[in-house]
Parts: sequence; structure tokens; C-alpha cells
Amino acid sequence: MASAGDFLEALPYCLIRARKEFMWDANYNPADYEENLGRATACEVLARRVIHRAPPDRITAMMSTRFMHREVDGDESEKVSVLEMAIDSHCTIFLSSTEAQDEVVNDIWRGHLVQKHNEEHDIEFVPFREHGREGFWSHLSPSRLAVPRYQNIFRIIVWLLFLLVYSQAVREPLDKINPDYFDFDKWEIALYVLSLSFCCEDVQKVIIYKLLLFVSWRAIGFWHIVSFTTNALLLVAFILRVMGIASTGIDNSQMRLRSFQCLSLVAPLIWMKLIPIFDGYKYVGTMQICIARMLQESGIFFGLLALLGVGFLQGLYALDAADGQNESPYELINVLIQALLQSPNYEWFSASPAGLGLYYLWNVATAVILLNILISLFASAYDDVVEDAAAEYLAYFANKAVDMVRAPDQYLYPAPFNIIELLVAPLEYIVNKGVYGKINDWIMSILFFIPLTTIAIYEAELDPAKNRWVKDWLSHSDEGLADRAEYRDPEVDGDDAANGLKISTVPFAELIKVFPDTTHSSEEMILREVRDLKEQISELKNLIAAKA
Repeated sequence: MASAGDFLEALPYCLIRARKEFMWDANYNPADYEENLGRATACEVLARRVIHRAPPDRITAMMSTRFMHREVDGDESEKVSVLEMAIDSHCTIFLSSTEAQDEVVNDIWRGHLVQKHNEEHDIEFVPFREHGREGFWSHLSPSRLAVPRYQNIFRIIVWLLFLLVYSQAVREPLDKINPDYFDFDKWEIALYVLSLSFCCEDVQKVIIYKLLLFVSWRAIGFWHIVSFTTNALLLVAFILRVMGIASTGIDNSQMRLRSFQCLSLVAPLIWMKLIPIFDGYKYVGTMQICIARMLQESGIFFGLLALLGVGFLQGLYALDAADGQNESPYELINVLIQALLQSPNYEWFSASPAGLGLYYLWNVATAVILLNILISLFASAYDDVVEDAAAEYLAYFANKAVDMVRAPDQYLYPAPFNIIELLVAPLEYIVNKGVYGKINDWIMSILFFIPLTTIAIYEAELDPAKNRWVKDWLSHSDEGLADRAEYRDPEVDGDDAANGLKISTVPFAELIKVFPDTTHSSEEMILREVRDLKEQISELKNLIAAKA
């Protein structure tokens, strides 16, 4: 830490930046992979230790201050904090530290640290100015809707509403017996409006922000693909529905049926998306991490399956063509998929011994070899995640909290109200900055009056961090009292006190001195004892020299 001089706040940033460079070297220089991986791990551990030893009043600044570095071509990089860089680099060791979670991530999640846009349209993390002040009006502000905790609650409510609307909209084809019923009903209108708002939100966060920021396919995750597929199916269903309304006769019914079929395909996807909606809870978040890692590891299986599938399909098609009677390739694909799903149709190849033998090989390759490879990959991925589940979840939670506030939105309109933002946004180029801010404040205050009022009441009167009675009501009366002095050195009363009896004759402060120091590793303790021994030997030498 002394080597950082007057730039202690920049030291963790530099270490995580060095870690990123070492990881790049490790991935692109396989011969030195272990060496560079060790260097990267050392940088991450040092960054965590620097934060751990830093003064408490400087930790927030060290974690949230944004820095730039000069790139190889001489250009200056984008501003980023050590917390954001650690999230982008997936530094689980650093992000799972107490300082990162309690001092910064939880403050961002609860809204004690908020984003502020400076004159250069850059984002800075600053303490919430009303934090600690009492009163309802000091917390009634549209900006509080951007707090990740409240965003998450609002998102859960909206998504549950979306599921209700979807469940009602897919019942619409039951009304097709009515020949006069061709137009959109109220549930369909609500469904497609909500779908449009979610689509705009995904485009803004994924394409406009993440892809432009990282310029890499790694910015796209599994749930982004699920969202893209869901939005695409809903868009196709809407187009087919409009085409059906515009047409007449048989075409109307056919388009309406095709629209319903596309809409039905969305059901598994939107129910599956409940997992990332509720991932703020530890159990669901850990489950999602396990699923994502298992799907990531299954890439080897699907790659081998694709290669074998193409090979066997070509071989079976060639054997089928040899007898002069070509079957449809789609039928061959269907037979291969049935075998993969443990329902082989051997009768289909009964007339061709060579084809039957090749089909046997396909079943052996998939059911015996590939599926066992998939099971082993899933087991390995699950063990890797479970072994370090706590750190993985804390890193994921940090990513979730920061991702909600780092998107370049100065005025947050959560879906489905982001459609209104599309109408308000052009005013930014027409009126001045002050007027534009007032317009947004008034619109948001009206639209979100109930949520903002609820947030203000909670922060002013019900927040357990400020109100002891709420904390006592939500928890047991004895929880969190172990650190009090009267519990560390308890005294007896009554007859036992009169007889001079004591619970413990050794004070708590003296008792813990013989306990091992769990804040440092065993190697660190050995080095400390060696240093102490050297100091004692030096003192003895000085005493001997003085007496001589």
C-alpha cells in the first residue's frame, strides 16, 4: 500500500486491471497458462487485501471512483471503477469480500449510493444526499425509483401482471366460434403493449449498451438469447394477427390460428424467465448460476452431437437413395431425434440391414457415449459451482445491482412505462436541460405516485436500518446481541452472585487471544511470527552490545 503513494484509491483499480491483462495472456498463450493464471489470482488477492486494510472512510471512494488508463494505441479508455471492472472480469475473490459487499454493493442495492450524471454525461457514484435525514418529503423523489432494490420489486410485479395478461390472451382462440369476433380484444392489446415495452428495454440494455460497451459476443448471455427468442415469437404472432384482421374469409382463420400457435410457443419461455426475475433471492440466484454453468459446459456435447448427427444423416440418406426409393430428409431427421430421445423406431430400417446397422451405431453413440459425456459435464459444472457457491452468488449479485444503475438512463422509466419515455425523449433536443428535467420529474411523479409514496413511507418510517422497532419486529429479540459487552462477560445474580459464583473466570478479551486468527492465512501468521522473532533477536543483540 505504501508503494501507491498519494494514489491509494487507484491501487485496487490498477491491480484488477493487471489481473485482466494476465488473464488475456493466459488465454492467448497456452504454454504459459498456469503461470499467468497464478499472476492474475495474485493480483486479485492483493486487491482484496488492499481494500481490507484500507481506512473505512476511504473504502467507498476506492471501490466506486472511476478511472481511465492509456491504451496501447495512445487513446484513453472509458471511465470505469474497480467494482465495475471486477464485475466485467468475474473476479469472485474480490467481489465476495466483506468490504465490497457491505460497503458498496449493498449500499448501491439499497440506494445509499446513487448514480449522478456530471457535465460530461458520465456517471459517478455519490452518497444519497437525503440518506440519514428524517421525514417523508425528503425521500419523495422520482430518482428513488432507480434504486436497484425498488427496480427489482417493480419488475417482479410487472412480470406477474404480464403472466396474467398472457394467460388471458391465449384463451382468445376459444372465442373463434363467434364469427363476428375478429378484432383485438383488451387482453391482446395489453399483451402486445407489454411485449413492446419489454422489447424496447432489451434493445436498449443489450444492443445499445452492452454490445457498444464490450463489442464482444461475451456480452450476450443465455437469458439474452431467451429474451430475443421470446420477443421474436411475440413479434411474429402480432404480425400474423394483424394480417389475419386485414384479410377476410379462410385466410383470416388461418392467420389467426398461426398467430395463436406462435403465441403458444412463448409460454415455456416466459415462465422460465421467472428465474432471472427472482434471482435477487439467494436460492434462486444460486440455482440460476448452476443452470448457466451447466449449459455452458454442455457446448462440447452439442458440438459432438451436431457432427455425429450430420454424419449419420448423410450416411442413412445415402443408403436410402441406393435402393432407388428416396425418403424425405425430414423423416430421417425425425427418426434420429426419436432415437436420441430414447424412442428408436427400428421398424423403419427393417428392409435395409446396412441401414439398420448404421442406426444401431447411432443409438450406441448417442444413448451410451454422448449422454454419459453430457451427464459427466453437468456433474462437473455443478460441483464447480457448489464448491464455491457463496462467492459465485455474491459476484452475481454485485453484477445484478451494478447493472441496474450503470445503464445510461438519467430518468428511469421502467417497463411498460418506457413507451412513454419514447415520446418524452425527443424533448431533450428541443428544450433546455432544466426544463427537460422538470418535465420528466412531473411526468414520473404522476405516473409513479403510488410506488414513490410507498418508497418514501418505507425509507422514512419503516426502514429497519433507521427504526429499531421494525428490526425487532422482523427478527428475534436475541438476534445480533452477541457483540454486546454484557453478553461477552455475563454476570450472575441472585443467590449465585451472593455465593461469589462466576460464569467464567477468564475475561472474554483474554479468552479470544488463544483462538486462531481467522482473518489471516496460516502462511501470513507464520511470516508475522518470524518477523516478531527477528525483532526480539535484534533487541537482544542491542542489549548485549550495550552491556559489552
